[in-house]
Amino acid sequence: MEIMYKKKGKSSYKSQFHRVNALRIILIFLAVALIAGIPLFIIAGIQNRKGIERRQLLREWEAGAYDTVYALSQDILADKPMDYFMLTIHGFSAYQLGISQINNTDTLHYIDQCIWALRKAILLKEAATDGKVYYVLGKAYYYKGDDFSDLAIAYLEKALELSYDVSDIPEYLGLSYAAAGDYRSSVEAFSHALNPVDKEPSDKLLLAIARSYKELEEYETARAYLMRCLEISKDSNSLIKARLLLAEIYIRAGDFSEAEKLYLAIIESSGDNTEAYYQLGELYARKGDLTQARAYWRLSLRADPANQKARARLSQ
Repeated sequence: MEIMYKKKGKSSYKSQFHRVNALRIILIFLAVALIAGIPLFIIAGIQNRKGIERRQLLREWEAGAYDTVYALSQDILADKPMDYFMLTIHGFSAYQLGISQINNTDTLHYIDQCIWALRKAILLKEAATDGKVYYVLGKAYYYKGDDFSDLAIAYLEKALELSYDVSDIPEYLGLSYAAAGDYRSSVEAFSHALNPVDKEPSDKLLLAIARSYKELEEYETARAYLMRCLEISKDSNSLIKARLLLAEIYIRAGDFSEAEKLYLAIIESSGDNTEAYYQLGELYARKGDLTQARAYWRLSLRADPANQKARARLSQ
């Protein structure tokens, strides 16, 4: 699960809500209301309720009660569907709930709500120069999947254009460009993600950079990032992915021995691994040892009976 918006992040969001030109809105509202003959005490009551609603939502937001913020803002939007504050805080809370879900269906439900609210907010004048709205919307589209990478890129680039320069934008841009198949732009964005000298890059970032360089057929650069990933990572999934990718690079270079060591290291550290077994079979097939290749394909199929690649190989 992604961890975002710690104390600093919450304050960043909070500042957005307070930047709205309240005085301008109040003056316009008073002028219209007085022309319409609405008594001042009714106007004051409306404004007071509005202030109470916002203060309550901000308190819940600062406390990290995103589910409460989501539910309250949703109820208020039923009566005030074009309230910019409610749309943005509803979208932001939906995003926070989305990235905290375990089930992908639940994640997409909240992400869709985030996109709905923030796209609607963008139609309002207040959002025209608000980088935070575009920033969260871009990340929401990233979580929608690879098919939405073009929209993720467009909104994240818009956030940067509006000078909303948050440290994780380059990483999400790099991932989104890679998903769109634009690997040159991907590595360019990743280079900005690596700029902070006092920050150690994550294993996932190193793995993503290596994958983009591999797609560009810059294998030595990709290998360097993968070796660094293997040095620092303590995550078993990242280690498996890095070894599989590094083995592929060794095979392209004709170094079957190093590739085999990597596949065996995956099996030794994580137990039966259907992809490592399958690739060992492919490796032995390349060397002309079909008996050993079929043995590994059978192990791959035993580890995962749904592995169609191994099944297809064994049926030949």
